[in-house]
Amino acid sequence: MPAPPPARWSRDWWAGMVPVPTGRTAVAVGVLAVLAAFVPGWIVATGGGLLLAAVIVDRAITPAPWSVGVSRELPTVLPLDGDGEVVWRVANPSSRRLTIQLADELAPSLGASSRAVQLTLLPSGRGRASTELTPVRRGTFTPSRIDVRVAGPLGLSSRQASRRLDGRMEIHPSFRSRDAAELRVRRARILDEGQRAVRARGGDTDFEALREYVQGDEYRHVDWAATARAGTPIVRTYRAERNQSVLVLLDTGRTVAGLVEGVPRLDHGMDATLALATVATYLGDRVGLLSFGADVRSVVPPHHDRGQLRRLSTALHALEPELAESSYRAAIRETLARFRRRALIVLITEMAPEAVEETLLPALPVLVRDHAVIVASVRDPALDRLLTASVADAEAAYGAAAASEVLAARERAAARLRGLGVSVVDAAPDELAAALADRYLDVKGRGGW
Repeated sequence: MPAPPPARWSRDWWAGMVPVPTGRTAVAVGVLAVLAAFVPGWIVATGGGLLLAAVIVDRAITPAPWSVGVSRELPTVLPLDGDGEVVWRVANPSSRRLTIQLADELAPSLGASSRAVQLTLLPSGRGRASTELTPVRRGTFTPSRIDVRVAGPLGLSSRQASRRLDGRMEIHPSFRSRDAAELRVRRARILDEGQRAVRARGGDTDFEALREYVQGDEYRHVDWAATARAGTPIVRTYRAERNQSVLVLLDTGRTVAGLVEGVPRLDHGMDATLALATVATYLGDRVGLLSFGADVRSVVPPHHDRGQLRRLSTALHALEPELAESSYRAAIRETLARFRRRALIVLITEMAPEAVEETLLPALPVLVRDHAVIVASVRDPALDRLLTASVADAEAAYGAAAASEVLAARERAAARLRGLGVSVVDAAPDELAAALADRYLDVKGRGGW
């Protein structure tokens, strides 16, 4: 009896011992069945016996599948809108030419162009095969099994077994607004170098110069001695401060599970998070993340080094909407516990009027008291299209009326948020990331928070 395979093969040991008939064997059996109608039975029986003997011999001289060297190479990280490649490497352990088939355990959502390949290897030769990946879902994927089939030299049988080959691959959220973020970085570079307005009007930062008062300046920055000398209000200006803190509160509750332009609201929020982090870390601010649903789900501490964008993307990739109401109080409680010093809090959520009025508004005052707050939400362009479409029939009229009511309710919710001192960004999917980055730059250009 041959030696047993390594432990990783043992589950399919007996399967690998049993010959697997091939298409050529099936054709031979079909021919014998046809001949049975025209020739004596002993001839058919003899032919069947010879065929069975040939299958057994073919099986006996076929190398065991666990003797074949197999390895798999996966990309460690792949963006959702990117392309990748899986590579299989196979080694022929025998002194005969071998045909080897592989079938890999790749999830359908990885978008593999093929999950099975066939290689014909020279004696003691090596081969390589690959397939393209175009993933359609975020998450962590851990393929762990490859089926290996070795064809017999006569082509009448094959041997097959499953190999345990653990792999791990992370599909990260797509960064669709990367170009927009890099454009803001260039704008931020101008801001940072002093080629545009960097004179602050509201931060405890380094004093820079004096200038005349303009509407919107805070009275606490009025320089009364200079005002008396000039005879007109004069304020102190400050250089924009670096190393401030920005914390993104990312809602992963029920309301962000809906699709906008075919993409979950949560994924639009992830894109905006990455864009904001790209710009803010360039300006030297520390950016962190707190994701929450019914409770706090994950926290990425604020940093401003180049690796922070990768940390954020890693934390985001495995998040999925949970079918539960979001607890703004839990998120705010955790925020206040972690951030004693004033920070810019960016809450990315769905600005559903009911959720805003019933749960968000009551929880916000304690947060606004100690921090600057921006609430960002993605607005469905379908509502604007319904509102502006020509009213050709009753259905279109009802659609326009419903869209008008929804948009009006969102604006009322936004107005109530602004009444608490909250800055609101409510933008279409292709505008949300850029609008949020612009709002951050505007706050930063005024000296921070």
